[in-house]
Amino acid sequence: MSIILNGRQLADNMQNKLSQEVAQWQEAGKRLPTLVVILVGDDSASQVYVRNKERAVKKIGFHSIVDKLPEATTEAELLNKINVYNDDDTVDGILVQLPLPKHINEEAILLAVDPEKDVDGFHPMNMGKLLMGEPDKIACTPYGIIELLKAYDINISGKQVVIIGRSNIVGKPMGQLMLMNDATVTMTHSKTRNLKELAQTADILVVAIGRAEMVSADYVKTGAVVIDVGMNRNSDGKLVGDVDFVSVSEKAAYITPVPGGVGPMTITMLMEQTMMNGRKALLKGK
Repeated sequence: MSIILNGRQLADNMQNKLSQEVAQWQEAGKRLPTLVVILVGDDSASQVYVRNKERAVKKIGFHSIVDKLPEATTEAELLNKINVYNDDDTVDGILVQLPLPKHINEEAILLAVDPEKDVDGFHPMNMGKLLMGEPDKIACTPYGIIELLKAYDINISGKQVVIIGRSNIVGKPMGQLMLMNDATVTMTHSKTRNLKELAQTADILVVAIGRAEMVSADYVKTGAVVIDVGMNRNSDGKLVGDVDFVSVSEKAAYITPVPGGVGPMTITMLMEQTMMNGRKALLKGK
């Protein structure tokens, strides 16, 4: 039976440490870190994600601004809103919740956020720095996965890592972070012909393909580490990952649960990167 990689427990520990630091700032009369979350429209999943982020912000003690804009907000209006927050020295992090309404160019919006305040790590400049091996702001889900592996003393160096999924949010930055930790990385996706055979070679298997319970035990090498990034609803309405947890947990050495694995770490790394900006601002006297 697998050892459960408890992302929720690690996230709670990390958030508690951040909370203690923020409390010290408050006692010293220092400006608290500020995170702005911009939500356009009424997407139900986005609203859930924003509420989860709000809860983490309140727990840690940051100053939070949730700017909820109507579905009809134009691209120009949203760009103007972002520019206002870019120019505000009291704002440490800006997050534009995705997806955006179809009439707004997502790429243009991500480009508009000041790379320094891009605590989601999606700006092309930050992605480019990561590709060069000089990361500043890192996509939060891959960042959280690396921290989770480190917390369980799982060595990455020299390991064969297979990633299922090639998104800009998870797959691509995950591959680069694994390379930076001296792994040998194989990127796969929905069009990969011999997907199962490649997955079976993995010492560490990261699954982020967006298909409920797609990866079963026959994809997994005995003793592998399995990281499930998926968040789906099965036919019974139950929240499940991209991995069939029951069968794979009998074969893997370590596995992340859904929920309670990768998700809490994603939000925590968002908070960590906001805090990092807050520390920088303090040093600059802002």
